[in-house]
Amino acid sequence: MSDPNQKSRIQFNKLQKHLRHTVGDAIADYNMIENGDKVMVCLSGGKDSFTLLDILMHLQKTAPVEFELIAVNLDQKQPGFPEHVLPEYLASLDVPYHIIEKDTYSVVKRVIPEGTTTCGLCSRLRRGTLYGYAEANNVTKIALGHHRDDILETFFLNIFYGGKLKAMPPKLLSDDKKNIIIRPLAYTREKDIERLAAFKNYPIIPCNLCGSQENLQRQAMKVMLKTWDKQFPGRLETIFTSLKNVAPSQLADTQLFDFAGLTRSRQAEEQVMTFNAGLDVLAQ
Repeated sequence: MSDPNQKSRIQFNKLQKHLRHTVGDAIADYNMIENGDKVMVCLSGGKDSFTLLDILMHLQKTAPVEFELIAVNLDQKQPGFPEHVLPEYLASLDVPYHIIEKDTYSVVKRVIPEGTTTCGLCSRLRRGTLYGYAEANNVTKIALGHHRDDILETFFLNIFYGGKLKAMPPKLLSDDKKNIIIRPLAYTREKDIERLAAFKNYPIIPCNLCGSQENLQRQAMKVMLKTWDKQFPGRLETIFTSLKNVAPSQLADTQLFDFAGLTRSRQAEEQVMTFNAGLDVLAQ
């Protein structure tokens, strides 16, 4: 009889190896982390950021480049937020960390009318605070926990609701040109992250502490993608691959490709003339 614990360990090791491989590939493909970098991992208390920190800590020991890591959490003072969870967890790891305490929750509640979604303003305030900390502490890369499914959801959100063909890039220069944002989980499937989180038993903090409404549009995209993944295995991989194989001349953006300036070459003109002359001879 097989040992269920041994089978579980084998599955865990295989999954962990796969995740480290996908993260390593993403980092290499987009040159996300370079020698001497100081990488700030934004830790929210969710499965994605826990997984990101876990894998980067391993890669820090095995990667061919040397880089620093610091885990940073923003305590936004939402009512009921378990302030002890992340410090206790991070203190158990061999990684520098910092908890930023800033009451953005009160700002959001004061500015946003009751019953209106708070996610937009909350996100901007959180981003500004983290960017400011990064600048003040010589951070060269800001690592976020967005995974492949987040990128695909954003892609379809922009198509269906925004009229734009764009997603989340694996590597991004912030609008103020002061920070480089990286997404090392860009190649990683959410369902693999969920499995690792279950194996690791991360101290997950629920994301509904502020009482904000669920983003119904994004939730619809999530349901759509999960349905496709179940009914048509491999479809999501193909769609994501398409984001890496863009042909501007086959789209319709006049700012991206000079359609107005398209002309045939002299050689092509001569070939057409020769062909037409041949047709005339045949017609005689």
